Amino acid sequence: MAFKPQGESADAMSEINVTPLVDVMLVLVIILLVTAPLVTQSVHMKLPETAETTADIDKQPFQLAIDAKNEITLNKIPYANLVDLETTLKTELAKNPDMEIHLHADQSIVYGKVAELMATVQHAGIVKMAFVTTEQ
Repeated sequence: MAFKPQGESADAMSEINVTPLVDVMLVLVIILLVTAPLVTQSVHMKLPETAETTADIDKQPFQLAIDAKNEITLNKIPYANLVDLETTLKTELAKNPDMEIHLHADQSIVYGKVAELMATVQHAGIVKMAFVTTEQ
């Protein structure tokens, strides 16, 4: 407990002496700076090397789209109803079992229509489907 000089009253000082606190904090910072490089560890390993590959251009995914007027197209071929679309998808799936669909849906389309389209793709037996969006 720090006291004031004798010439003044003998009450205790109410101010905190921050010098020891600063000293302790500087010591902790120095300890941190010294030990931080020792904590990081690295594992040296020899990774296998591979040859550069290119994308398979022949297996482009099918582009399924529904526009603002509810017109459905598969690879820019229009379809009047979902039954015809499902039939076409089943025949294409028979040709290529790894068939992929990229679904483009207009922003103004009600989600129910998109869900119907997704259900049609699922009923056709296609399991690989992705949504295509644009960056804002």
